[in-house]
Amino acid sequence: MPRGLFGRSLIIIVTPVVILQGVVTYIFFERHYDVMISRMARGVAADVAFLVSIEETHPEGAARDALLKSASRNLGYQIEVQKGERLGRPFRQYAPNLKSAMNLVFSGQLGEARHFTSRDIGNYVDLKIEVKDGILRLLIPQKRLVASNVDVFILWMVGSSLLLLAIAILFLRNQVRPIERLARAAEAFGKGRAVANFKPYGASEVRSAAQAFLTMRERIERHVSQRTEMLAGVSHDLKTPLTRLKLQLALMGDNADTKAIKQDIHEMERMLDEYLDFARGEGGEESQVTDVGALMGEAAAAAGRARGAGPDRLKLRIEPDIQLSVKKHALKRCASNLIDNALKHGAHVEVTVKRADRFVDILIDDDGPGISEARREEAFRPFHRLDEGRNLQKGGVGLGLAIARDIARAHGGDLVLGTAKLGGLRAAISLPV
Repeated sequence: MPRGLFGRSLIIIVTPVVILQGVVTYIFFERHYDVMISRMARGVAADVAFLVSIEETHPEGAARDALLKSASRNLGYQIEVQKGERLGRPFRQYAPNLKSAMNLVFSGQLGEARHFTSRDIGNYVDLKIEVKDGILRLLIPQKRLVASNVDVFILWMVGSSLLLLAIAILFLRNQVRPIERLARAAEAFGKGRAVANFKPYGASEVRSAAQAFLTMRERIERHVSQRTEMLAGVSHDLKTPLTRLKLQLALMGDNADTKAIKQDIHEMERMLDEYLDFARGEGGEESQVTDVGALMGEAAAAAGRARGAGPDRLKLRIEPDIQLSVKKHALKRCASNLIDNALKHGAHVEVTVKRADRFVDILIDDDGPGISEARREEAFRPFHRLDEGRNLQKGGVGLGLAIARDIARAHGGDLVLGTAKLGGLRAAISLPV
């Protein structure tokens, strides 16, 4: 069975038509057509028996010739009497319908099975029958033995089927197109891409589904916007008193107490920035077609500069010209955080960008201590910090991996943790093409 709605709907419409035409064809050819052909053959056989009777019951002469000429004119046959000739074997070698019909008529009307032969000559059947004076030869039009409208029937049947099929394809395509457009819009929205000029149309059920999608999209966008605005407001409101505190501390001079307070204020500012990054999620930035390999190169360079890592520690394996519609700054921030974490806990880091089937894979491997398989999902929980030696949220509030996965999923992909080929932790981002 086809997997698509269009193919399945087409089968639902076409199958009954094909079955109906098959039944009609069987009934026509197996019943009506055979009966009609048999009746035509019996009619011709009766005419032949009548002509044989005239030839044998009337003495040779002008009267018999006149009767045969009148019969030829009325029946449409060409009649010829070949005197003194006899048929050679084999007899009765023509069509079964004519053979059986003539045998039946001859035995019933003439009381004996006459020898006869027949063959096709153009649009006629050349029929020869033995009579007492020789051979009675008849040229019978094919239309008297074969139905001439069979090809017309088949042509109408096939033509009407093709016409109905074309109409069904046209109407089904118009009905399925709104569903396909809705699916593309939902997929694009799930990947964080803009859905421009999408309006509900089509059947009432499809319009209802499209309207429900638009309502859902508006609610999600409103929720994201409200979340971002709320945390941005909180961040702004908290940063104002923090700035005043920083100014007051700057006037107090440097001592042990002020240094400790400054470190606390700096930590609070960083925490507020992380809260705001987490709140932004998929909102704000528009998607644009970007060379993912070049973008990952920029992210790796930024993380390498921050950690002072050279080519001996940070290696890139990037396939060229991988174009994808992404939120450029968000994805770069996601990759930078992951590469920075890898450099923090590993001596060597390898970044791989490759295309695999319908996805673009971004792999970040290190040779650090890693995270046990049982606790990898736990590391993604917001505001959660692992107690193991390797803690990807060390020094933070437990939002680093949560933000990274949030960005990956906003693009319709995902971020998972695994075991790196270098022996440490692998962070694998999969983005749909």
